[in-house]
Amino acid sequence: MSTYNFHGNISGPGNYGDNGKIEVHHGQSAADALRLADELVLRLRAESPALAGEAELLRGELVRADEEGRPADRGRLRQWLELISAGATAGSGSVALAQELGRALGM
Repeated sequence: MSTYNFHGNISGPGNYGDNGKIEVHHGQSAADALRLADELVLRLRAESPALAGEAELLRGELVRADEEGRPADRGRLRQWLELISAGATAGSGSVALAQELGRALGM
């Protein structure tokens, strides 16, 4: 076992340990995430209609969570984003929107 001793100044967030996680949302709000979800639904209807249902479910979860004042179900959101990313055509606008939405949600 080794140790690492740091004697300098530390600036910024520190979240250390086995389960440490730092989320960077780059200032994106719930409204930004909902806007991206709207765009994703429209894009999938045009590019991959078979995946539009997942995008609509994702958008619906964001809307319901906002209306109920609760956090969105991250497990469901992640599952829908993974399905969309796996099923959409590589390099398409749908994949790019799904990735951007995932970043906006901190995933």
